[in-house]
Amino acid sequence: MKISMIQNHARPDRAANLARVEAMMEEAVKTDSPDLIVLTEYFELYGTGVSEKLAAAQPAPGGEAYAMAQNFARKHGVYVHAGTIMERVEGENRIYNTSFVFDRDGTEVAAYRKIHMFDIETPDGMVFRESDSVKPGDEIVTYDIDGMKVGCAICYDIRFFELFLQLERAGCDIIVLPAAFTLQTGKDHWELLARSRAVETQTYFVACGQTGTNIVDGVPKACYGHSLVVDPWGHVIARASDGEGFVTARIDPAQIKRVRNLIPMTQHRRLACN
Repeated sequence: MKISMIQNHARPDRAANLARVEAMMEEAVKTDSPDLIVLTEYFELYGTGVSEKLAAAQPAPGGEAYAMAQNFARKHGVYVHAGTIMERVEGENRIYNTSFVFDRDGTEVAAYRKIHMFDIETPDGMVFRESDSVKPGDEIVTYDIDGMKVGCAICYDIRFFELFLQLERAGCDIIVLPAAFTLQTGKDHWELLARSRAVETQTYFVACGQTGTNIVDGVPKACYGHSLVVDPWGHVIARASDGEGFVTARIDPAQIKRVRNLIPMTQHRRLACN
């Protein structure tokens, strides 16, 4: 199986963002023929304030980003893990930050709503309050592709091992994490956490991150990028360069089996979270 990650710099122009992302998806299909394409968190629109985000959210199914990903999957016969899309929640003043996944026929096969909210102050003093505009989800989500099980997570989720233990227990072979990781935390923690989650779960860990800087309410906010794939032994087997682009990795089921046979963690585990 081959997985291509599309690393983009989304700005406050949905149409332009979608056009760039789709062009990179087309190039990935042309050059690498992936089975699964993964997009970033907020690939459709980023760099807006809270009020603009709420106004831009669209119902799902529906909306330009949902339709683009669904139609692309159907047209090219490829699975599309559509990063995250701003999903309108009727009767709420918050949205869901949702990963939608489409199979080769364009059928929606998964919808994961981000569980953990990024409410922090970074080391350089920038404040993020994701919960002001995003309603957390509460469901563990997996889907199957060509005999392999894929688990879903989003950005800040990466810091909460309890989620990944549940995905490991669910039998996942691959975990996909779209992100818009901040530069300040990403330079120290992005690769460290991705490799840790891969080793802990003995899965391929696919982390697809936004790149670039946007000005939000007069403050520059930079995303780290550096999308990467880690194998079950903890080796980084693919990594995107700086800037927009795509990178492809090959997933080897035999490597998963080899690692799990070498260190049978599921048999040895004695203490586990509920």
